[in-house]
Amino acid sequence: MQKEYHSRLEVKNNMAYGQMGYVYDPFMKDAPYDKWLTFTREMIRKSGIDVQKVADLGCGTGELTIKLAKEGYQLLGVDYSIDMLTHADQKSRQENLGIQWIHQDLRELEGLDQLDVAVSFCDVMNYITSKSDLKNVVERIAKALKPGGLFMFDIHSLDYVSNYLVNNSFTEVTDDMAYIWDCIAGDQPGEMYHELTFFTLENDGKYDRIDEFHHQRTYSVQEYKKILTAAGFENPVLYSDFSLKSDHLTEKTERIFIVTKKRSE
Repeated sequence: MQKEYHSRLEVKNNMAYGQMGYVYDPFMKDAPYDKWLTFTREMIRKSGIDVQKVADLGCGTGELTIKLAKEGYQLLGVDYSIDMLTHADQKSRQENLGIQWIHQDLRELEGLDQLDVAVSFCDVMNYITSKSDLKNVVERIAKALKPGGLFMFDIHSLDYVSNYLVNNSFTEVTDDMAYIWDCIAGDQPGEMYHELTFFTLENDGKYDRIDEFHHQRTYSVQEYKKILTAAGFENPVLYSDFSLKSDHLTEKTERIFIVTKKRSE
């Protein structure tokens, strides 16, 4: 079974990356950051816009943010977890990259403007679990972008949630870390709760235990399109599982990418 990679957004209600910053990078060691980078690069090329200023929304420990900064863009990384941002800042300093790290909840996003591109990958948007919050976040992102600016994000497909994730358990054991992940169905379509327990080997030979509880929800493609259009975006284009060919979604699609532009004023 393919390992699913958790979002890099921490919000105030229902979920918390309390201590997960400590184990996040080892947990995500096989995450397809290079594929997110390639997808972003190609979408920027297709857009034809001149890109300088990019925001990574829900940046976590900054792996993708750093890769994008190395492409020559001016990067801002936004996340609610101070612990995640601390790790991100340490890594970017080691690379001598001048990335601006911003501690904010995406539902209260402010102070960003004149962005050319905003990206939000690794199912960050699935952590926005109410339609009212989702509308609010999308509106705030639209406000932060220039007219014609590009917004791209990914979400779990409804089929993937119902057929693969919910009511299943996932485990992994390595020499210095192990985790148990239970995915529990919520009351609403596309809703799920994640109970995660991590065990990490410490220097004294003992294992430290970290427990996390996460809440996610995904909506239909039509719902996302409706919200995007109402917020001032146009012509949302769909991609499947890192494919660079648009509108090739199938019932086996796991991760849906949505790419859209803010309407020109």
